[in-house]
Amino acid sequence: MKSNQTYIISKATWLKSILLLFIICLPVSLTYAQSAVTGDIKGTVKTSDGKAADGVTVTIKELKRGTTVNKEGKFTLNHIKTGTYILAASHVGLRQQTLQVTVAANETVNVNLLLTANSQQLTEVVVSGQKANRFATTKSDDVAKMPLNDLENPQVYSTVSSSLMTDQSVHNVDAALKNVPGAYQLWAATDRSGFGNGSSFVLRGFQLNTYLRNGIASNVSTTIDNANIESIEVLKGPSATLFGSAVTSYGGLINRVTKKPYDQAGGEITYSGGSYGFNRLTADVNTPLDSAKKLLFRINTALNTQNSWQDAGFHRNIFLAPSLIYKASDRLSFSFDAELYASAGTTPQMFFFNTTVAALGVNSADKLNLDYNRSYISNDLVMNSSNLNFSGQMNYKMSDNWTSQTSISVVNTNSNGPMPYFYLMPGNNEIQRNVWTIEGGDQTFDLQQNFIGKFNIGSVKNRVVAGIDYYNYNANVRYNEFMGTADGQTAADLFDVINTRGNIPNYLNFNKAKVDSAYANSPADPYPYTIYTKEYITSAYVSDVIHITDQLIANAALRVDHYDFAGNYNPVNGTTSGGYKQTALSPKFGLVYQLIKDKVSLFGNYQNGFTNETGTDFQGHSFKPEEANQLEGGVKLNAFDGKLRGTFSYYDIKVDNVLRTDLDHPQFSIQNGTQLSKGLEAEVTANPFTGFNVVAGYAYNDSKYTNADADVNGLRPNTSGPQNMANLWLSYRFTQGGIKGLGVGFGGNYAGKSLVESSKSEGQFYVPAYTVLNSTVFYDAGRYRFAVSVDNLTNKEYWIGWYTVNPQQPRSINGSIAFRF
Repeated sequence: MKSNQTYIISKATWLKSILLLFIICLPVSLTYAQSAVTGDIKGTVKTSDGKAADGVTVTIKELKRGTTVNKEGKFTLNHIKTGTYILAASHVGLRQQTLQVTVAANETVNVNLLLTANSQQLTEVVVSGQKANRFATTKSDDVAKMPLNDLENPQVYSTVSSSLMTDQSVHNVDAALKNVPGAYQLWAATDRSGFGNGSSFVLRGFQLNTYLRNGIASNVSTTIDNANIESIEVLKGPSATLFGSAVTSYGGLINRVTKKPYDQAGGEITYSGGSYGFNRLTADVNTPLDSAKKLLFRINTALNTQNSWQDAGFHRNIFLAPSLIYKASDRLSFSFDAELYASAGTTPQMFFFNTTVAALGVNSADKLNLDYNRSYISNDLVMNSSNLNFSGQMNYKMSDNWTSQTSISVVNTNSNGPMPYFYLMPGNNEIQRNVWTIEGGDQTFDLQQNFIGKFNIGSVKNRVVAGIDYYNYNANVRYNEFMGTADGQTAADLFDVINTRGNIPNYLNFNKAKVDSAYANSPADPYPYTIYTKEYITSAYVSDVIHITDQLIANAALRVDHYDFAGNYNPVNGTTSGGYKQTALSPKFGLVYQLIKDKVSLFGNYQNGFTNETGTDFQGHSFKPEEANQLEGGVKLNAFDGKLRGTFSYYDIKVDNVLRTDLDHPQFSIQNGTQLSKGLEAEVTANPFTGFNVVAGYAYNDSKYTNADADVNGLRPNTSGPQNMANLWLSYRFTQGGIKGLGVGFGGNYAGKSLVESSKSEGQFYVPAYTVLNSTVFYDAGRYRFAVSVDNLTNKEYWIGWYTVNPQQPRSINGSIAFRF
């Protein structure tokens, strides 16, 4: 017998080891590269009352280079040639402030600029619509695990800012992600614990979930409220090198960036209400806790109630997110935060297939003989769920060039209650109503230690992050089932079979009392389907951003990942089985050439992802990790003083080592399967003229199994989503006169048809293409904001799904009022 511990020493691993050596040696080989001697400028810009001057432009007049101040009031200008310059901080409608600075070779100049305007005056200017490209983001601390401008990064990513979410009057991550080209929702969150049971999406042909929060693991089982979200970052393509396989997909990953405390008192209270019993109250309160402003506190909270458009269905939740920052010294700081979420409600309606497409008689959701406005359930079939997320971070500046960052995250989810679901039946006139009950939860623990620094080898500048990551996931979830009999059949979870339309005498029988009775009177004792698992992952990674010249930047990275699956525990006989261990390497390379410095970048990347696999083939050979490798190239723009930002790319992803049935030994698998996914993506964020902002995107994806089981070989996977997708949002606000601050927004989403069932034996079934339009009208007066929004303007009936058909909400009208202080 072979050991469960598997170490893969193969030709591929040998090549990856060579690549690791390349990463280590490359900086040395570039010692004699020719590059202009440069330095950096870092600083802060504050208003006259000491608040961060978010959105102000900082420029070097002589070089005509500039950047935008972030929400903390900070800015950075990298790779400035040595010399003396005039640095200017400006904003349309405010007096320009200037400062003379001298840049020395390989040094960082720290400056502070103070505006003559106070924060309220600056807010009024921003409200008037003068801030250029207010939906654009140019830099991230999490995407590369180090501060890196988008034009320096060879990886493609999209960012949804809090300002865009406010403009569109969206209240959760699901709705916000409609602004990301190629992001398509497969399922809404089911509220049941167990890894992967939050909202599910597809990106670049592969399914993914919202697993990351501030760059570290944070599993959730519920829809994520955006009350505490500053922005949402969506990385495109396999991203295991820096983030591992547990929280990423071959299509990418989703990272939520939360709001942070700041050093002034302030906040906002908002009430929203509208269609289908929607009521929402949020509060965002921030204050320093000491006169020295070393201890900063912020709390965000939300209360929501929402009924279904159907005859039954509802959701109630409460959300609380306190956060604290302690600045122990100029070098040492600590941050602590939590997200506490509790909900109660019915689970989203979804129809599975209990028949072939041929026997069903139709092949698309719009032809199903279902009543769009019927829920087929009772309001007392309630699932109770909770998510508790606690995290902390310590940042210690070891020197001017090196920082130690220690992060920890602890997440607990818990669910209890019935989960109804439905089967489509042959003939398209009946459905089978089913239910099981869930109890239990899961726990995620993640500890990361990163060292972030910069150094020069000769004239070549290197920016590096090196880290270790310890990840642990435990699940203890029990799905209680019963044996039911209806319509001449007996099956687990089966409650009854009913007609889909017309008079249904037993329609109201699907309620808690009768479900409880079904369990009590089951012909067999209720038996559980259990998930009792533990997994541990220990990883080390390094990434080097190498400035070969002022305009040519290389990125090389490698991860070593050791996976330890403790096995599945059987509570009936007290045994554990299926445990195994596996080690994988994940490399990443990228190259950026700034055709026009800080304005136009050409980029290319090689990115890797992997999935651990267990078992052996017929000959006893242990399986290797499944791997996805991406090649991508494109162009990034930041032109016209930041008023036009865009990314255009082509990608090609190949998945190798896919398990498929061994035809010669059908009880075994062989590991020579492949899957392909390639496509185009385009994203533009623009400010064509004062007050007018545009967010637009398009995505095309071609996915298919290329060497797989005969039943699916050559077909598009049903996890791939639509081939064509587009998103658009247009926003205009008046900037002067008596109606200054009045604005209107309009846009929507197009998605082509999407396969939800795709095999030769079962047939192909799809949800039709749809175009959903949304609009909003608002008035922003600085301290007050009023808004009215209409979602699904044309009252379109449409569906999403993943092995299922899930109807979506028709037209809704909502209003809100906000008070800022």
